[in-house]
Amino acid sequence: MIIILFQELKIEDKNILDPYFRLNYHENAHLNFTNLFMWRKPFNIMWCIEDDILFFTAQYENETFALEPLCTEEKLFAAMDKLREHFKNLGLPLVLSGLEENVVEQLKNYPGGTFEFETNRDEYDYVYNASDLIKLSGRKFHSKKNHLNSFRKNYPEAEYLPINNDIITLCKITINGWYKKRLALMPDDPFIKAERDAIIEVLNNFDELKLKGGAIFMVNKVMAFTFGEALNSDTAVIHVEKADPDVNGAYTAINQAFVEHEWADMTYINREEDMGLEGLRKAKESYRPVKMIKKFSAKFQG
Repeated sequence: MIIILFQELKIEDKNILDPYFRLNYHENAHLNFTNLFMWRKPFNIMWCIEDDILFFTAQYENETFALEPLCTEEKLFAAMDKLREHFKNLGLPLVLSGLEENVVEQLKNYPGGTFEFETNRDEYDYVYNASDLIKLSGRKFHSKKNHLNSFRKNYPEAEYLPINNDIITLCKITINGWYKKRLALMPDDPFIKAERDAIIEVLNNFDELKLKGGAIFMVNKVMAFTFGEALNSDTAVIHVEKADPDVNGAYTAINQAFVEHEWADMTYINREEDMGLEGLRKAKESYRPVKMIKKFSAKFQG
């Protein structure tokens, strides 16, 4: 009987797991330690390494599923064999989530049975040219450039600062204030508290997670902040970007400044998914992505 012995994800696990994220060129923004760590509590993310394969499971709305196993290409089918037996012995259907397109193509040839695949537009990652986000040049970015110029004119004392311990403290104070306002407007939305807690946890472990971050700072106040890291050899992923909703142009300013100061050497910037939120989708589309990263779910059919 095969039962994979999963364990909780802890900050101390980063050095153990990071080499597995680097085994292949991943474009899925979820496939890095920070993303899984910050969302491990609401999604009950667990991990295990067996036979040089890194396995993850998660839960959402009472459904247990596996994430894409991280291993060399030649071990993928062995990973599926183990997951299939693990879920079978738990009396659960084998469901996988967050699969990249190249993995789906490999699983179509899985000798142990067939999978049914689905994809959801709400989960696609938005990927942009880093140079576009820095320069905001041309007609297609005309309104963005106007927003940025307006912000600089209205707030000439605002400055970009890389995140350090002093800025982190101010970020935590600021984020608590913003989320109090959001909770007052939407008290029954459980995602608001989960997102706040996830961001605070990352800020509390910023050095250990080896992230880059930046803030728009003015008169002892953080107007906007963001953080991210290298996702692969040519792409940075932006995990979080938050700005004062009452400050016109703050989002545009932090977006442009962070890429210019920290990621100018990258070709692409992955700004993650829109989760089907209309306002977020409109905002992400307005920056003219150069590609969308599809993610697939799969259910084993036998």
